Amino acid sequence: MAAVDNESSFRTAAQAAAEGSVSVVHVITRMIIGGAQENTLSSVEGLSRLEGFDARLVTGPETGPEGDLVVAARPTVDIEYVPSLRRSIKPLTDVRAVWSLYRLFCRTRPSVVHTHSSKAGVLGRVAAKAARVPVVVHTLHGLPFHDYQPRALNFAYRSIKRTLAPLTDHYVSVSHEVAGKAARAGIGSPSRHTVIRSGFRTDAFVDSLPSKDQARARLGIPPGRTVVGTVARLFPLKGHADILEAASRVVPRHPDVLFVLVGDGILRAELEEEIGRRGLGAHFLFLGRLDPDLMPTAFASFDVLVHASLREGLARVLPQGVLAGVPVVAYDLDSACEVVADGRNGFLVPPRDILSLAQRLGLLAGDPELRARLGGVGQEWVRRDFSVDAMVGGLATLYTDLLAASRR
Repeated sequence: MAAVDNESSFRTAAQAAAEGSVSVVHVITRMIIGGAQENTLSSVEGLSRLEGFDARLVTGPETGPEGDLVVAARPTVDIEYVPSLRRSIKPLTDVRAVWSLYRLFCRTRPSVVHTHSSKAGVLGRVAAKAARVPVVVHTLHGLPFHDYQPRALNFAYRSIKRTLAPLTDHYVSVSHEVAGKAARAGIGSPSRHTVIRSGFRTDAFVDSLPSKDQARARLGIPPGRTVVGTVARLFPLKGHADILEAASRVVPRHPDVLFVLVGDGILRAELEEEIGRRGLGAHFLFLGRLDPDLMPTAFASFDVLVHASLREGLARVLPQGVLAGVPVVAYDLDSACEVVADGRNGFLVPPRDILSLAQRLGLLAGDPELRARLGGVGQEWVRRDFSVDAMVGGLATLYTDLLAASRR
């Protein structure tokens, strides 16, 4: 991977056309370790290897407590850093970012600009349209408005998204639920939304799964425990407080249960304090943030995966859990139902229904045969539809069709 400065020379659209290729620039605010960032990086890497495409990544220099994906993944693509492209809202810095992106697009003349995340989506689309980029695409990894926020903020996010719709030729949504909800909110017509699953290296994930005993030894998980795992940043709305509340009901009936939390964030100290106050210290283990290479090991160590986030597009941990052969208990909101079939490979429970969450977790914790029956149902579908190849192929077809339509 080579990071290049603002004077780097991407192939222009004219050069790409002369060479029979399509020039694509993906723009995202920061490359922390997260689903949207992994999606973006895999898209650029996959398109770069695809005959007829020239793909590049433009991002800001920020990282965060989640870690730096560029360092962790050691990507094989050139990355251009725009110093003013930041996640936080700062009007003067944001104006500089738009100007820098506009100059970049004018100089390199890409055929397609594809933006990711809310902030990069705003700045990148404004700059791309000003630079008269032929096709502008934005991925909806999730929607910023949801049922668990103040009405004024919800209205503001909806309004911003609708305002940007005229600057967007097409939307990529990670799920049918996200596409439908966006269209119903007036964010582009249904015909301007295409569902392309957020792909990851499903074959490599399966090949990297160790045995349960090996995984637990590697991660320091004591033997003889029934492990209920969750993978999420320790941030608000990720559901850790609900999991803790459910755990206080599960543990008395299943004292061998161990809740393993993968991820880090600002709520860790608060959660540790609450766990101690409830006397559940022997039933919780914080593994912190793990390197991407260790994620298959984490999933292999689980007997049950619980996902209680209140705001997601389509959480990558759900297909990863299915692929690892682990039954899933998730809140029935957003796109969870597109991966978890209630009673077939896990259970869906109403959001914030702690009693139902605890009941389902307890049912799986106490029944190894049920876990074996539910675990892994849908593996082949996930392995195919959530693969990087499927995602990259879908993007390549979409770009080609949109460019043909723009010429017409």
